[in-house]
Amino acid sequence: MGRRICGALLVGLLSICAAAAQAGLNPALPLTHVEHGPNSAWAEQQHYVVLVSLDGFRWDYARRDHATHLLALGRQGVWAPEGMLPSYPSLTFPNHLTIVTGLYPEHHGIVANRFYDPARKAHYAMSEAKAVTDGSWYNGVPIWSLAESKGMRTATLLWPGSEAEIAGERPTWYAHFDESTQASAAAEQARIDDAAALLKLPEDQRPHLIAIYYSEPDEEGHKYGPDAPETRAAVLKMDALAGKLKAALDATGLPIDLVVVSDHGMAKSEGDWIDLDQFADLKGFETDGALLYGTSEAERARVYDELKHASPEFMAYRLKNVPAELHAKANARAGDPVIVATGPYAIRAHAPADGGQKPTAGMHGFDPHAMAAMKASFFAEGPDLVKGKTVAPFENVNLYSWMAHMLGLTAPKNDGSLNILSGTLRDGGGEEEKPEAPK
Repeated sequence: MGRRICGALLVGLLSICAAAAQAGLNPALPLTHVEHGPNSAWAEQQHYVVLVSLDGFRWDYARRDHATHLLALGRQGVWAPEGMLPSYPSLTFPNHLTIVTGLYPEHHGIVANRFYDPARKAHYAMSEAKAVTDGSWYNGVPIWSLAESKGMRTATLLWPGSEAEIAGERPTWYAHFDESTQASAAAEQARIDDAAALLKLPEDQRPHLIAIYYSEPDEEGHKYGPDAPETRAAVLKMDALAGKLKAALDATGLPIDLVVVSDHGMAKSEGDWIDLDQFADLKGFETDGALLYGTSEAERARVYDELKHASPEFMAYRLKNVPAELHAKANARAGDPVIVATGPYAIRAHAPADGGQKPTAGMHGFDPHAMAAMKASFFAEGPDLVKGKTVAPFENVNLYSWMAHMLGLTAPKNDGSLNILSGTLRDGGGEEEKPEAPK
């Protein structure tokens, strides 16, 4: 059995490499090539956007740890020195989908890193490839799908959710996520090498949007805490990679807007696990983490009554009454009742049979309006952006229309607005210099 599986993997890898070679590319990561044809004549005239996410890179890390490359990027271009507000919950998958769709999690559907869908009677988990690569879980139009639909080629290098067909499209180039593509120094450098190689393809083939994901310094922040030496070292490592990427992009001579963001921040966790079943009888409830799914209105009301004054470490809300600023009430995947932590506390419905492990030293997922440590980073520089511009904290739903504009695209209706960041654009967000993409 193992030999057959290895053989199948080898055949798959060889086919991926063959497709890449046929397109004139020798990628460092195993990339899948989807034949969409060449860039349209209109697309060839547009600028380029390279979007980079540094997972868990808290808003204050760059200044705290003297991240010289990122600070220089922001000072030469646009920067949010007091951070960018992630969507609630401030978790990895929800916010990566928000950044590329302009939709709050309640609207794009990925309401947590793992959750249950009462209508589908199925669970979604970011660790399950079958779910992650199934486009039927996702709503909205990711920016790569928008671009591809207008004849503009794109690439994603491990961006969460980008292996699925969403809104009828996949990127022309995308990398497959697994641990081997995340952990090593070679894999980290490979993303830079592949971005540079993709931009050296002939004009009719090269992608105008490249979205790149790095899993650090989130891993260190969880394991050691946000203030640990290991986390500070990871911050500087990611800063050095950002500097290498910027140099590689500059060397192409192309008009590239480089956007570096993070999905959320990190807080030092407090206390031990809080188990909701110690405060309420959850018999018959479907659960996933701290998410609760009742089988009837009577059961949902009963558990809410049992939890609403149970602990100062969390608030309980009926789904319809979740505070408006959390943008969580429109999707049953969020559960009912909804539990919102009041601090950096680890909450779960049940303890595993063996008791499980202690909470990690660092945590996120909390309300970014109430906890400053959840704020994310934002740096950008390029020909479409004014120089030396700082912006006040803004919600990350506003990145979508802004990036689409830099690519010459008109974003579909979403939860953000181009007006929020229009002051960072050299053309002020107008259309005079950017003819609209063909219908």
